[in-house]
Amino acid sequence: MKKNNKGSKSMVTPKWKHFLEIPNQPMPEMGITPRLSIWEKNKSTLWYYPPVKKKYKVPVFLIYSLINTPVILDLGPGNSLIEAFVKEGFEVYLIDFGSPGYEDGDTTIDDYIVKYIKTGVRRALLHSGASEISIMGFCLGGTIATMYAAIADEPIRNLILSVTPIDFSDSQVFDQWQASLKDGSANFDDVIDTFKIIPASGVKDGIRLITSPIYYSPYLSLLNQADNEEYVQNWRRFNAWTNGHVPLSGAAAKQLTDDLIINNRLVKGRLKVKGKKAKISNIDASVLVVASEYDRLVPEEMVFPIMKLLKCKDKTYNLLRSGHASNNYAGMLPQYLKEWLPERSSPIKKFK
Repeated sequence: MKKNNKGSKSMVTPKWKHFLEIPNQPMPEMGITPRLSIWEKNKSTLWYYPPVKKKYKVPVFLIYSLINTPVILDLGPGNSLIEAFVKEGFEVYLIDFGSPGYEDGDTTIDDYIVKYIKTGVRRALLHSGASEISIMGFCLGGTIATMYAAIADEPIRNLILSVTPIDFSDSQVFDQWQASLKDGSANFDDVIDTFKIIPASGVKDGIRLITSPIYYSPYLSLLNQADNEEYVQNWRRFNAWTNGHVPLSGAAAKQLTDDLIINNRLVKGRLKVKGKKAKISNIDASVLVVASEYDRLVPEEMVFPIMKLLKCKDKTYNLLRSGHASNNYAGMLPQYLKEWLPERSSPIKKFK
């Protein structure tokens, strides 16, 4: 606030005025990279994003978390990983799990892996005509991608895991939850059995419980750059995604709690998917593991242990100086992907 030249009244600065008007402005468009639905099952959709000009024989199959919408991967022009992939010449497929309802309460992680991801990958291979595929998983979607890769019969050429929680044994984020669940002082089975799903509001509250300090500073950043229209539009897209959680099926929540948080079965090599052993040492693809130095939700100690469990010859670890959800692509692939993926994706030789 400041006084006018006569000193008679307080006036709102242009930056404050713009900041206060932002909530009343129309929302900018999100998810606008051209795409085509090629397969649907229940609430899920397999999306195909054609490349601007195809340069690589190996397509990319994206798996996002079960508790957020995948629109973070295609927020807006110049701020989209999917847009960057198709501009670079990759065919892109995205499995969008949709929003489960009460009727989906019995859907397990095994179901998501076998009935949705496995089938979706086969559909993508058939649609592309490719002989191999790259799988890229994000956060919890990366954990599920790891489980899938450990039991897959499909030809996975590359596996990319972005801020993916693997080892839950020493996480300061989940240690109190683990102790409470193990000693029985926290048990949500009766509630889950009644409601069948964890509603989006419950998922949101759980995430806030872990990361609450980070949800105030973005508003200060918005105020600081309220007169920068491009920043404001990108901020609004990102904020909409941050608050756009989706429900989690009760059966999936129970399985994740038992298999990962309580018993850490994936790291211990004791996890099974539909009766099939899902050992990380089974993965024979080229693997790129990406962690973020300032990630509060999935700190590095939850990510790095996979490097010791992988037995494949080609494995790379990359630590970024960023937070959990980095989405500043500036219309191109981030350098760590640009340096690693193209040479492992069978470039089409006729391309110049």
